[in-house]
Amino acid sequence: MTALDRIVLASASPRRLELLSSLGLQVDVRPSGYDEPDDPLATPLELAIRHAAAKARDIQDFHRDAVVVAADTVVDVDGTALNKPKDAHDAARMLRALSGREHQVHTAFALALPGRDDLVERASSTRVRFYALEDDEIAEYVATGEPMDKAGAYGIQGRAASLVEGIAGDFYTVMGFPLARFVRTLRQLGFTLPTAKKTSNR
Repeated sequence: MTALDRIVLASASPRRLELLSSLGLQVDVRPSGYDEPDDPLATPLELAIRHAAAKARDIQDFHRDAVVVAADTVVDVDGTALNKPKDAHDAARMLRALSGREHQVHTAFALALPGRDDLVERASSTRVRFYALEDDEIAEYVATGEPMDKAGAYGIQGRAASLVEGIAGDFYTVMGFPLARFVRTLRQLGFTLPTAKKTSNR
């Protein structure tokens, strides 16, 4: 097994940075310039995998000596992908589509490894059910600005927690990075995480 202390994150997401840092990793943030184009012929899950891979490829050549990880989250309503809203009107539209029903959240990640040209790609899916939302409730949430950089126009770890009736699956997949799946993938690839430092009781 190889000790992994440092990883390059091909994303500006503060949530993904927080989650990777919680593993004891030194995280170098190098946001990808990939613009996540829509493709009506691809399923939402295929889109998440494709976007994650493209982000990793975008950064891979600049960090050949490091492990690079990229991720993408897509909200799936009956096979239709909801990405980040374009504006407040679009965010409200998405939230109305999610109101009172179940949807899926797909988060994919792609790993670029030193000495390998191919990527390691994994994905995780979780079902989420929203309460029926009143128009004023949607308007109040949109007014916070929180939906604007989130797939499906909500962040389960923020104010939108009050909109969610329940989930079936991995919470961190909905948050934007399937942490347990990622750790198990690293182990399968022969990597160990940093050992937590012992704290003094004195």
